[in-house]
Amino acid sequence: MKIAIDAMGGDFAPASPVEGAIAALQEIPDDLQILLVGPREPLNNELDRLGQKANPRIEIVDADDVVSMTDKAGQAIRRKQGSSLLRAIQLHGSGDAHAVVSAGHTGVQMAASYMTLGLIEGVRRPAIGHLFPVMGGRYCFVVDVGANTDCKPVNLLQFAIMGSVFMEVFAGKTNPRVALLSIGEEKSKANELVSKTHYLLEESGLNFIGHVEGGDIFAGKTDVVVCDGFIGNILLKFAESVGFMFLSRLKDMCGGDLAHSEAARQFQKEFDYSEIGGVPLLGVNGISMICHGRSSGKAIKNAIREAVAFGKADLPKALAGGMEQYNLGMLARGRARLKRLQEKREQHDTNEDASELK
Repeated sequence: MKIAIDAMGGDFAPASPVEGAIAALQEIPDDLQILLVGPREPLNNELDRLGQKANPRIEIVDADDVVSMTDKAGQAIRRKQGSSLLRAIQLHGSGDAHAVVSAGHTGVQMAASYMTLGLIEGVRRPAIGHLFPVMGGRYCFVVDVGANTDCKPVNLLQFAIMGSVFMEVFAGKTNPRVALLSIGEEKSKANELVSKTHYLLEESGLNFIGHVEGGDIFAGKTDVVVCDGFIGNILLKFAESVGFMFLSRLKDMCGGDLAHSEAARQFQKEFDYSEIGGVPLLGVNGISMICHGRSSGKAIKNAIREAVAFGKADLPKALAGGMEQYNLGMLARGRARLKRLQEKREQHDTNEDASELK
């Protein structure tokens, strides 16, 4: 299996991508090969520094240009086709690589993956998810966390389907529990988007358990949490800051013994994004792994490990099967719309009866 690495993506490129690639080769069996995509001279220098210049499992694919974090997605795609990020995605699109891994510009990676790899049949928008640690050392998958700030109910329905399939592949979950993020567990406590999506999910065939609040995520009440990318991104950034703050305060207040206890190390590991490394952009017809901009070599290594696992499991095929399996047609939306009208009518009749009693 060949993995294309955007060797110039991320805050610590090219050092971290190259270090991560080498660590992955040392950890993963011999069928893994790495395509380091970027300017040849700096990459050769990094390989030389690490004593890996002659490694037969590493190939440099020359790409002189670099997508910066200040580039706009549309302009970068038009003007920087020779950049390390776009060239890596092109290699995946042409079949010369089985997956792509990048810690670079997320917006450009999303747009280029969409344009180069295409969408899985039936998917309207790709989505990004994030794995949150929960009780018992497990994970809850929150989707979307930033790809789509303005959504329609059908978008959230598709995020739920893709999130459910992802947890089946990633965690081996059978019939994962799916919930909508809202301000209360009651069905009535929702804005218009959540309320309409609720009806669709009831008719979807998913293991939909209703609404959850923000505090329920870490409690492990569900396996998949669905929300629009605006709320999801706020939730993600807040959760990252809480984990960092807690660990920092633990070290300050308790000193070395407790801070370096097994329990503290386990807590730090669960909140450490580098343990997973990256998540795939769900909905595109390929495996485009999105990593944190601050990714270390360890994070890149683990993202490559996950890319290999998703490749072997054929995640795009599994997602396509999920889209086909669950009812996404007009029938589901029609049933949901009819049910919503019936409930409104019943509520109207109840209000009329109450007024007659006054």
